[in-house]
Amino acid sequence: MLFDMVVIGGGASGLGIAVDAASRGHSVLLVEQSDFAKGTSSRSTKLVHGGVRYLKQGNISLVLEALRERGLLVQNAPHLVHSLPFVIPNYHWWEGPFYGIGMKVYDGLAGRLGLEPSRWLTREDVLELLPNLESEGLNGGIIYHDGQFDDARLAVNLAQTAGEQGAILLNQVACRGLIKEAGQIAGVLLRDQEGGSEFQVKAKVVINATGVFADAVRQMDEPSAPPMLSPSQGVHLVLPREFLPGESAIMIPKTDDGRVLFAVPWHGRVVVGTTDTPVTEATLEPRALEEEIDFIFTQIRRYLTRDPTREDVLSHFAGLRPLIKAGAGGSTAALSRDHLISVSDSGLMTLSGGKWTTYRKMAEDAVDHAEMIGALDHRVCLTHHLPIHGADSSERNVGDPWAVYGSDACAIRDLMATHSSLSQRLHPELEFVKAEVVWHVRHEMARTVEDVLARRTRALLLHAKASLEAAPVVAELMAAELGKDAAWCSQQVESYRQLASGYLLA
Repeated sequence: MLFDMVVIGGGASGLGIAVDAASRGHSVLLVEQSDFAKGTSSRSTKLVHGGVRYLKQGNISLVLEALRERGLLVQNAPHLVHSLPFVIPNYHWWEGPFYGIGMKVYDGLAGRLGLEPSRWLTREDVLELLPNLESEGLNGGIIYHDGQFDDARLAVNLAQTAGEQGAILLNQVACRGLIKEAGQIAGVLLRDQEGGSEFQVKAKVVINATGVFADAVRQMDEPSAPPMLSPSQGVHLVLPREFLPGESAIMIPKTDDGRVLFAVPWHGRVVVGTTDTPVTEATLEPRALEEEIDFIFTQIRRYLTRDPTREDVLSHFAGLRPLIKAGAGGSTAALSRDHLISVSDSGLMTLSGGKWTTYRKMAEDAVDHAEMIGALDHRVCLTHHLPIHGADSSERNVGDPWAVYGSDACAIRDLMATHSSLSQRLHPELEFVKAEVVWHVRHEMARTVEDVLARRTRALLLHAKASLEAAPVVAELMAAELGKDAAWCSQQVESYRQLASGYLLA
């Protein structure tokens, strides 16, 4: 079969392209070497935001685009994206007017797609919202609103949306090479990671949307192609909710390395981050450096009355940013988060850079270019107001663990009603139940224990030790659905044990 487009990569960029292209009526195949959002796209700060830091840098065009896309995401995926209040505490007299005016500009740029207006807070207001904030020297603060989401759940729902629009999506299928005819890209050589077989697929356009791995695919096409990316690592610590009671997040506008730091309530826990560390090699499982962990502890302890310790950390995770390469040297905090579309002499199209917030606009631009490269009919983009799978739902209570399933929540509850044993929790310290695992296998393309515990649920990030203890139960449930044996269960549990150990602080 000849596809209009083959998309390599099942993260935010690739999934966005698949949704956009399929909704326009193009034939699309997406392949992902591991699982959807396995890499960077499941390791974000869990924010859909315009980028306060980019406003400070004067990158108004990026902020405008991101704020518009934030508004569209709230509309198109209300079960996953919601407004979250952020407090900027002020400890110096000049911070109130400085940040207050900045946030008013931020509000104005959002226009009619804005969330709630920012406002100044008294000292008493701040402490009411953040009762465990360090009060010594506190003058007041600013409150503004930005978006929060569940990144991996959005990726899964995008995969479902693409499928509903007619795309074919294959996880656990790796691109092993590019097919050329008369010097032009004509398809891809693929490998089934589970079965080991290899096969070829032809396409009018091949799109490289592999995030931090984009240079590796480019070098399949041109071995001498210079690197386009300069990856940077961001690390987060996950703490119990007691460290940030209430419904507001903390935004620290300037840390020792010039970045912003967030402490964000998320799924009943607190995510604190992030760092910015240049890395020389992209990997599917990046690991936090001790100095990054120490950096986060140092920064957040300045603002909390109770200092978190290593023993308090439920999980920690690292993700890589696909930053577009600038000149040699310098901080990666200054490199571009804008996206870039490039086309090689042989016709390989690469989408690089960007961030989750702008995934839809990145995809729109990419498909527009792909139509030209492949001599395809130009069709109007439909994703501005295309509901994402699960959006048609009343399950929108942020504190409800079922909310992330949106309209699918009723079907999972029906499973529990039909089979009472599926109502049992996977672990006493986790809110997830057995019925969810069955649903993940039957309807969300989960193939491994890691797929379930790391991305379909977020157990690995929320409580790594508890998720490790739940792995045997998950393996048994999956084996029954997939027709696997005891040896498969043992292999899966051991594989997950090795993975999860990297999310625990020693």
